[in-house]
Amino acid sequence: MNAIYLVICGVLFLVLAYRFYGAFIAARVLAIDASRETPAVRHNDNRDYVPTNKWIVLGHHFAAIAGAGPLIGPVLAAQFGYLPGTLWILLGGVLAGAVHDMVILFASVRYDGLSLAEIAKRELGNFSGVVTSIAVLLILIVAMAGLALAVVNALFNSSWGTFSVGVTIPIALLIGIYMKWLRPGRIAEATVIGVVLVVLGVLAGPAVQHSSWAHFLLFSRHEITVLMAVYGFVAAVLPVWLLLAPRDYLSTYMKIGIMILLALGVIIVHPVLQMPAVTNFIHGHGPIIPGKVWPYLFITIACGAISGFHSLVSSGTTPKMISSEKDILPIGYGGMLMECFVALIALIAATSMAPADYFAINVMPAAFAKLGMHVKDLPVLSQMVGENVAGRPGGAVSLAVGMAHIFGRIPGLGHLMSYLYHFAILFEALFILTTIDAGTRVGRYLLQEIGGVFYRPLKNTNWWPGALVTSALMSFAWGYLVYNGTISTIWPLFGQANQLLSAIALAVGTTFLLHLGKAKYAWITAVPMVFMAVTTISAGYLNIVSSYLPQHNVLLAVISAVTILLALAIIIDSLIKWFIFFSGSHSDEINKIM
Repeated sequence: MNAIYLVICGVLFLVLAYRFYGAFIAARVLAIDASRETPAVRHNDNRDYVPTNKWIVLGHHFAAIAGAGPLIGPVLAAQFGYLPGTLWILLGGVLAGAVHDMVILFASVRYDGLSLAEIAKRELGNFSGVVTSIAVLLILIVAMAGLALAVVNALFNSSWGTFSVGVTIPIALLIGIYMKWLRPGRIAEATVIGVVLVVLGVLAGPAVQHSSWAHFLLFSRHEITVLMAVYGFVAAVLPVWLLLAPRDYLSTYMKIGIMILLALGVIIVHPVLQMPAVTNFIHGHGPIIPGKVWPYLFITIACGAISGFHSLVSSGTTPKMISSEKDILPIGYGGMLMECFVALIALIAATSMAPADYFAINVMPAAFAKLGMHVKDLPVLSQMVGENVAGRPGGAVSLAVGMAHIFGRIPGLGHLMSYLYHFAILFEALFILTTIDAGTRVGRYLLQEIGGVFYRPLKNTNWWPGALVTSALMSFAWGYLVYNGTISTIWPLFGQANQLLSAIALAVGTTFLLHLGKAKYAWITAVPMVFMAVTTISAGYLNIVSSYLPQHNVLLAVISAVTILLALAIIIDSLIKWFIFFSGSHSDEINKIM
């Protein structure tokens, strides 16, 4: 199948969904009121609550939600063929993911910008509020481990890649200092300097790779893991303006720009999808994903269709920046559809490779030998990109090779394959490190909040001993999982935890709609919640009995079981509240947030 048809049909489907289903939810279900004062206007303090132009908020929101999930998940799910992933990205994004993001964003706006845990506490009670806080903390740890593993597998024994990614840290520090002290307010200058320096970091790669000191940048998987954990710790402790803000800012240009260029590349090159529509691995026993297409497809694609992590963003900084409720539709619903587009393009890049080449990259050599496949273009591709790309599982390398292959077929760019590949690796790493540093910082705050119940000084986020200890605990927790895990064990756990969080958020959102007086429309969140809960709990159970316990991986089995129990506790609590609601004992709660 020609990829151009998939791009055109996908874009048309997403545009029509936004125009009709998104507009229906905004107007009829949520009854968005443009005249109603938002928290950003009501509590404007020029620090946390700041009324902001909707396009700037959309850019911020998209940068926050579009981590590596929509890149890595669809690439790994290509094992099942291009059709299952395409259908779930489009249908799941429109009917579940975008609804999830929009409803939670609206709920947070109506609740003065409160977090998901606080909304759960208001809607369901103290029990669900506490359980949600614990679930969010645990899921953050697992999510960061899953994403970090992709970077580890992309950078080990790669001096060029390590240098290009590593140099972005001092660049971000420089831009932070530049905007804070040297040239305050000169955003355009800082942007140009930062982007130019990042590009130079890639262009300098060959000189670094062939230098006499290149061996100092060759690290094993375990060494890269330790370095990333140290980076997460430092980023969580340093002031946000010094590292996190400039890195997020620069990565936003990379995220949007590269995906637009890749879409244009698909249109120009017209690559053929070499992976079949459906492979034999839909029945299980795949070399990348061990289980059947149901339920594993849905926890593998994860953020590309629906993501519980988005509920943390939709109830985090975004609702504190919205100046009018009418902006909730393009930001909440439209932002998720943009991520669906990213996921679709990533899937195309992966499935445009020869199947044997795809599997040779994404499984270790010993496992690939058992498949009985013979690589097609991989030796030539490895030579063109300047590295041996075989046996680098995790999705990041195969996506980078697929992207470089598409770019390289554009007239005049074929001789730049090595640069295009490493630029794609840098692009993915920036996606992932944005999640790693921000996630570690959010986890630090959650740990301080929870620990503050037992030791009050911990609640003060400016207390240095507390910040250092909690940052170290977060970095160690996800770093330990990466150090001892593989993509076949960590990514399914990440997908399970993330999708269970989406089920939790949808349960809270359904309760919110009931209390809003919109019971007849509660199905828009209740149906996706039931599907995600049943699917994800089934996947979690299979992970435990068919993967973790047989491999004697007790830690991952315990984490998987705990996330399931936490989600079940909140869902059952929600069902009890719904029963009470429909039994008629709710007259004092209807319209309480109108």
